[in-house]
Amino acid sequence: MAATVATPVTPTEHDPDRCGSEEESRGAEAEEESSQQQTGPAAAAMTHSRLSKLPLARIKALMKTDPDVSLASQESVFIIAKATELFVEMIAKDALVYAQQGKRKTLQRKDLDNAIEAIDEFAFLEGTLD
Repeated sequence: MAATVATPVTPTEHDPDRCGSEEESRGAEAEEESSQQQTGPAAAAMTHSRLSKLPLARIKALMKTDPDVSLASQESVFIIAKATELFVEMIAKDALVYAQQGKRKTLQRKDLDNAIEAIDEFAFLEGTLD
């Protein structure tokens, strides 16, 4: 008869659902440590730019085209970039459903039009692609 030994589980900062190797987690920890060693606005901007897939300088330039915006903090630029990424991801996923219904892997304009018409959250976009 085999005896089982219970080992205590220590909480970690990693997501338990994430499937990664031990080497990946070491690399992530090293990256976190190196980013924490740098201080100041340059380090904050560098950290934000890694988390955002869109170019923050371009987002800031677009924000400044609004006459009501005179200054834009780095944090606000990052939040706008992240929100834009999430919006594009959401509408692309919804349009992908319509492309898959047509047995296609490539999104077409008609897929976006269908997603905009079918989903109430995108009602504000109706007529913008015309």
